Amino acid sequence: MPTTSSSTCDSARILDPPVCRTRLGVEITTGEETPARLPGETSPHPAHRLLARDGGEYLFVGLRSGARPAAAPAPAAAQEPVDAPGLRLAPGDVCFYDVHRAPALHFREPFRATTFLVPADLLGLVDSDVRRIARKPVARSSRLGALLSPLLSDLARATAEARPPVGEMLAWNAVNLLATLAAEQLGTAAPGTGGTHGSRDTPGAPGTAGAHSPVLERVLEYVELQLTDPDLSPETIARAHHISVRYLHKLFKDEGTTVGRWILRRRLEECRRDLMRYGRGGRTIAAVAARWGFLSATHFSRVFRSAYGMSPREWRDTAGRAVLSGRR
Repeated sequence: MPTTSSSTCDSARILDPPVCRTRLGVEITTGEETPARLPGETSPHPAHRLLARDGGEYLFVGLRSGARPAAAPAPAAAQEPVDAPGLRLAPGDVCFYDVHRAPALHFREPFRATTFLVPADLLGLVDSDVRRIARKPVARSSRLGALLSPLLSDLARATAEARPPVGEMLAWNAVNLLATLAAEQLGTAAPGTGGTHGSRDTPGAPGTAGAHSPVLERVLEYVELQLTDPDLSPETIARAHHISVRYLHKLFKDEGTTVGRWILRRRLEECRRDLMRYGRGGRTIAAVAARWGFLSATHFSRVFRSAYGMSPREWRDTAGRAVLSGRR
């Protein structure tokens, strides 16, 4: 669940338990002291160190993936050299990290920290995306950092103090801003900011930044055009492109995902947008699900809740209303 925590650091204590949770699933923790290590699923690995000399405020975004059990250590972490150079930060920098490889903090001066713990898929990220941005901070001195760093800090504090309806809106705005930062780091467009196809609008989409296969590009275009077809499958995709199903699966495996997972993700994203866009006065939830290729409303509700932590109805009535209120 996305977590924001704002605090002041000068000790080795860990974060206090969350004290507030909105219906969007955003937990907020505030306190006077910050931990010497960031929240994570395992003990910090010596190779993952964040260094800073100056006091001030630093922003951290812990990305939680569902690909590994919560208590399982990251297999690759043990293979990394202990003497790997630490990553240096400056006040106001925004640093993404994998909660399965939470870095240790080595700060010479007392500092304030704002920490967001967010499911990676809520930002449209897959595991390979998390690995790419985990140690690439958004500098406060950069164009986007100068704009969003103070805004994220203010949103964290305001969300903790606001009443639920406003807090939900602020929390969702913070998630959108973090998705924008993640997309910038991946070199892709943020969701909903351009293009007509979801594969071009989603951070970490196979075939965008980092992918070089023309075949995969054509496959993604085809998936977008056929996304509403309930019969869309690896077999139909492979047949349309005159390739084997095995080769199709390899194309997606190289990008850290599967054909089925990609299709499901894209359908859920479009359903989420439709529910937010039309609200109660638009299509029924079952109609939205059917429009995007879901044959069973029950199955749709189950996978939607699994992906976003709430039912389609809760999203439509709560998240959609909060986002629309923010646009007025």
